[in-house]
Amino acid sequence: MNAKKTVIIGATTNPSRYAFLAAEMLAEYGHEIVPVGIKSGSVFGNDILSIAQRPAIPHVDTITLYIGPQHQPEHYDYLLSLKPRRIIFNPGTENPEFMKLAHAHQIEPLEACTLVLLRSGQY
Repeated sequence: MNAKKTVIIGATTNPSRYAFLAAEMLAEYGHEIVPVGIKSGSVFGNDILSIAQRPAIPHVDTITLYIGPQHQPEHYDYLLSLKPRRIIFNPGTENPEFMKLAHAHQIEPLEACTLVLLRSGQY
């Protein structure tokens, strides 16, 4: 399997949230995870980096979004600067404006569920 460095935007330590489940499943499937969010803590041995500090993260394959469209615009420049191969817009994060921007930066926007992609072998 080809491990893909994945940045989880909206990472949380709350086990009832999809961002937490995605971190768990990505780690289980052997992908390197970089959790980024507004709350501190750690998930599966990885500290949650503060999105406010816009941490530099090299060699990003995938960004998986778990923040709603209303919170995305302030982070457009930062997320695009990470130069991922693709951005997964999980259910509830769909944003046509950001998808167009991603496309314009040669980043594949994907409306999908990270959990389903992993389970179905399409990640």
